[in-house]
Amino acid sequence: MALDCFVAISHGLPYCGSHTIAYTYCEHMAVVKLACGATTVDNLYAFAVEIFLGAGDVAFIAYSYGQIVDSDVIHKNMAKMWSRFRKNRNHDFGFFASSLSKPLMTTLSNSSWRLIEPSFFLIGIPGLEESQHWIALLLCVLYLLALLGNVTVLFTIWTDPSLHQPMYLFLAMLSGTDLVLASSTAPKTLAVLLVHAHEIGYTVCLIQMFFIHAFSSMESGVLVAMALDRYVAICHPLHHSTILHPRVIGRIGMAVLVRGILLLLPFPILLRRLVFCQATIIGHAYCEHMAVVKLSCSDSTVNRAYGLAVALLVVGLDVLAIGVSYALILQAVLKVPGGEARLKAFSTCGSHICVILVFYVPGMFSFLTHRFGRQVPHHVHVLLATLYLLVPPALNPLVYGVKTQQIRQRVLRVFDIKGQI
Repeated sequence: MALDCFVAISHGLPYCGSHTIAYTYCEHMAVVKLACGATTVDNLYAFAVEIFLGAGDVAFIAYSYGQIVDSDVIHKNMAKMWSRFRKNRNHDFGFFASSLSKPLMTTLSNSSWRLIEPSFFLIGIPGLEESQHWIALLLCVLYLLALLGNVTVLFTIWTDPSLHQPMYLFLAMLSGTDLVLASSTAPKTLAVLLVHAHEIGYTVCLIQMFFIHAFSSMESGVLVAMALDRYVAICHPLHHSTILHPRVIGRIGMAVLVRGILLLLPFPILLRRLVFCQATIIGHAYCEHMAVVKLSCSDSTVNRAYGLAVALLVVGLDVLAIGVSYALILQAVLKVPGGEARLKAFSTCGSHICVILVFYVPGMFSFLTHRFGRQVPHHVHVLLATLYLLVPPALNPLVYGVKTQQIRQRVLRVFDIKGQI
């Protein structure tokens, strides 16, 4: 299917210059570079295919090697038992038997748990069982809005060559991230609330947790990239297209993707090292990192420390970068003579500022209450954490659709054409 799309897209390009390919075979980008027409769609589609194929394969390989590393636990424990035997061989047999049985039973119990991989039980929203159907209705509406809105934005940007500009390409990245983020959360949450499908497999739980946290990090990175775009557009308007050309935008998108994968991939790998010997009931509507870590009966200090470090690193650096960008924007705008010109410059940032507030404010509140807000009722935290993953994907297309004239006109034009047909 991906190959067919490559052929179909490249087939529509005009080739009016050199037809010489500096390769020993027909490589996609080498062919695209020969075209004398707009190749933004070709570049974006190739970039998207590489992202989805590469990310999925890397995640699968990493998970496989995580399993292999886990198998070494048995060998290490057997080496420890042999060392104890050599040190205590002159003691009575009872002492040796006790020293042998403890690590052996620990090894067998831990390895058998991982082999069986029992499922977790997602409670949903504890304390609001009577209202869960109404909450599910709200979440369902938000999810449908997220799907419809983000698909519309992607389709509009894809089909309109005039929107193949830095601002809209970053918006397409944001919409793609929102689609994955909402789809990683909503289906299982709705299944828990509506049809009481509370059970979730151990591996599936780790996969869901990785996608939720990784794409939350990616969304934060895309917001930083959009702040950079606003800074270049306002402070260096004459060089906007030359500074942020498609190749630079592709590299920024790749950097955001790689950062999200590399920082969050240790989450499931570190969780594989923990022992869950008691309750496997998660007081949540989805597999959230700290909710799973708290179930462990082994030492989870590394997991907690790494989770806190990643949250502070991602949010801290991203908020700092956005703050610096807008400080420079404010400084540049205040130098512009005339109130109307200043207002016009500020209005280009309105949509981005709204999206930033929608993403970071609920996220920070959810993060702080989960770690430090012990007096906040648990059901309030669970509800806010669930809404935090669905409200931004649902509102972002509406914010940009209302405040961005080009997208609004293009969408209305598409629906007007369909109505006439």
